[in-house]
Amino acid sequence: MYPESRDYMMEAYDTNWMSTVGKNINEIEGQIAEYVGVKYAVALSAGTAALHLATKLAGEKIYGQPRPNKGTLDQKIVLCSDMTFDATINAVAYEDGEAVFIDTEYDTWNMDPAALEKAFEVYPEAKIVVIAHLYGTPAKMQEIKDICDRHGALIVEDAAESLGAQYKLNGQWVETGALGDYNCISFNGNKIITGSSGGMFLTNSKEDAEKVKKWSTQSREDAPWYQHEEIGYNYRMSNVIAGVIRGQLPYLQKHIDEKKAIYERYKEGLKGLPVSMNPYDAENTRPNFWLSCMIIDEDAMCKQVRDDKNALYIPEPGKSCPTEILETISLLNAEGRPIWKPMHMQPIYRNHAFITARGNGRARSNAYIKESGLVDVGADIFDRGLCLPSDNKMTPEQQDMIIDVIRHCFE
Repeated sequence: MYPESRDYMMEAYDTNWMSTVGKNINEIEGQIAEYVGVKYAVALSAGTAALHLATKLAGEKIYGQPRPNKGTLDQKIVLCSDMTFDATINAVAYEDGEAVFIDTEYDTWNMDPAALEKAFEVYPEAKIVVIAHLYGTPAKMQEIKDICDRHGALIVEDAAESLGAQYKLNGQWVETGALGDYNCISFNGNKIITGSSGGMFLTNSKEDAEKVKKWSTQSREDAPWYQHEEIGYNYRMSNVIAGVIRGQLPYLQKHIDEKKAIYERYKEGLKGLPVSMNPYDAENTRPNFWLSCMIIDEDAMCKQVRDDKNALYIPEPGKSCPTEILETISLLNAEGRPIWKPMHMQPIYRNHAFITARGNGRARSNAYIKESGLVDVGADIFDRGLCLPSDNKMTPEQQDMIIDVIRHCFE
């Protein structure tokens, strides 16, 4: 937190603009739109709210207004990132759509363009793609946008984790949050800029921005009384939260530089171990390094098993696993986490289709025929990867302690 945030919050209090209108909201909408390079930004209560309304808007654009008590995606297929937080996917469920999960690739840990192309072969009727940039690293958007253009599909971009990251599209650097047809960012308490909560919908369409603003304020019609012709939501950001964000925005690049320094210290400190850091394409992407992660080499994994709640492992000399490392880090009162569990492995979505670069990723085992070459990339990264403590307030000395603990786990 910075003193400016406190000042802007007190300004909202002193001027009695505490609700969902006020100078702080106006200021951050303008500043974020200018920073990201879009014409319009709509401040909302959460990134989840932005994802919901972006997905709803995409559905209405493709399929028209829904029937009463039905979502805009009712019984429609939506192709979605598999390795992400569930808020990305829940927005599809809110609108009664059916998410089909697209496998991950090893180069950036994001949606695999080859698997997306295969998904359009299986589901040619699909017209919406929801894509997230994992841990602040942009996906392969050039390939993904080209595929979507060929199939006439709209992109809902979940840039909740990647504010400040850039991707080279058609030879030009573009901010994440400006790469899709409907774009979302988050100011949740753990993000690179935080208001403790909050999110934004980003667009170049004035009509879309006005529609989202209307939906987010209970869809009131232009009448002297409360009149409603479509479902609305209480999704607008408060002017108080906007003050916290407004005070932090000038420090975004400082936060990115601090996060990158943490990533580089891990990369240097873990040299010689059978691990690697979460990857990115240095030629075409500039991550914001929101979370530093690592993945253990296959032959350096000790035995580890997980169910839906618990994890067990057997220690082996010279080997380790995410469970052992996370348990040991916690002894320092430091917090690491497992990699996002892929959506196709989540209990709530286990009956949804999952597509890899080779086609259907479900029910591929055969008691009589051994199939080779089939890799569930997301499940593999989840099994071998972990998120490292990445708070930008962490000192180099504290980070060195974490690095020493990780090295000890491989002894």
